[in-house]
Amino acid sequence: MTAVDQHKRALLFGRGHILPGQGAAADSEPVLRPPWALAEPAFLAACTACGDCIRACPEAVLTRGAGRYPEIDFAQNACTFCRRCVQSCETGALDATRSTPWDYRAAISDQCLLKSQVICQSCGDACETEAIRFRPEPGGGLRIELQADLCTGCGACVALCPTNAITIQLPEVAA
Repeated sequence: MTAVDQHKRALLFGRGHILPGQGAAADSEPVLRPPWALAEPAFLAACTACGDCIRACPEAVLTRGAGRYPEIDFAQNACTFCRRCVQSCETGALDATRSTPWDYRAAISDQCLLKSQVICQSCGDACETEAIRFRPEPGGGLRIELQADLCTGCGACVALCPTNAITIQLPEVAA
């Protein structure tokens, strides 16, 4: 029996997303750490890679990455910012005093089906904050708009995108 390449299968079904810190560009792009994480390298200095935050995550979006340190993986689910990861962290690698979980926001690339005149609104349907909206265009088409001030970077839009057009990034990168 031939082995199935699960990575290719995930891409086929829209669940394989290259996020910062994964894939070929892993050495040059920042890794997406858990919400409320200290900035690198302070996070790596404080985190013991114990996995408590990963086990505490009810959405299972935290996984073990390089060095067994926690990373976010939005391939299956979104982060609800429930703070259980922060509550479980005894090392101080996750800063419970911060009022916001992070500065990450969604970014939509030109791979978006709507930008090719193919009607798709999966990401907008998944966005609870309505940061992703669709505006009518002259001639009957739609234009996708991302309101960064409403986006929490939760990742709900990522797993649903059939073309992997959405990533979660820092606003400077997303611009």
